[in-house]
Amino acid sequence: MPAGKVAATHPPSYLPGTTCTVFPADNVWNTDISTLPVNKHSAEWVKHIGRSDLLHPDFGPSYGAQPVPYGIPVTVVGASHPKVHVTFMYGSESDHVRYPLGKDTKIEGGRNAGGDRHAIVVDKATCVDYETWLTQDTKKGWTAGSGAVWNLNSNKLRFKPDLNLGASGLTSADAAGLPILPGLLRPSEVRAGYVGHAIRFTAPVTSEHFIWPAEHQAGSKRSLDYPPMGARFRLKASFPMTGYSRATRVVLQAMKTFGLILADNGSPWYFQGEASTKWSNLMIEQLKTIPASAFQAVDESSLQVAPHSGQAR
Repeated sequence: MPAGKVAATHPPSYLPGTTCTVFPADNVWNTDISTLPVNKHSAEWVKHIGRSDLLHPDFGPSYGAQPVPYGIPVTVVGASHPKVHVTFMYGSESDHVRYPLGKDTKIEGGRNAGGDRHAIVVDKATCVDYETWLTQDTKKGWTAGSGAVWNLNSNKLRFKPDLNLGASGLTSADAAGLPILPGLLRPSEVRAGYVGHAIRFTAPVTSEHFIWPAEHQAGSKRSLDYPPMGARFRLKASFPMTGYSRATRVVLQAMKTFGLILADNGSPWYFQGEASTKWSNLMIEQLKTIPASAFQAVDESSLQVAPHSGQAR
């Protein structure tokens, strides 16, 4: 279906609890890539991520023995929420503003967990998204590995012309220098029957390159036979969706229309969703059966309007 018809049939979805869209409609995360050409590196990228692997939803209704849902949580706050200073491990690449963190802030895995400990906090009054990695509330104050702030009404990517970072680019709370929020599946959109954006996923070994819309890399291979940060993949149009639950079909259709964006290093084909108890166990189990061989990388370079902008043609 042409992109225009999708937009006409499905108006922009708002982040639950807010009147904020997750970036403009013409943002690259929200762009239909179903008709783009296959990337010339597609076969090698799929092979090096793991062609024989299966998809793995990195979220679900529970987190093992932990009393928190499995996934990356999103906290929504109002304009009156106090903001705090955060000390960053990667200070030169973080946004040094005060962040609306507090006792109500949900942290990935729970406050006492290990792992990436992402925190995503959205100010519903300003539609500003605050994201941190390795988030800690310590006796001496808040700390994080890195932090990035995103205006959800803007297509601006992370770029500081006065910061000499060479080929590494500028990180965010994600290795690709991208926002995490737009790549999370949300229960509300799956229940509504339409996911209108790409999905964030990880790969174990990546290239020392990055491609638009990524602005950073954390790879270990110089060869472009390995996938770079920002690489986009889609589920092949020919992949049959019969026999799956309605919720599973909604996610599979999103993967055909909007695809997956490589955003971080991690386990092969792990893709992320919002932490919630409302996820369907059946959907989670069915998504674990989708073969990686059913995916292909696309060349989305033709969509780029300008450097350091997420606007797409």
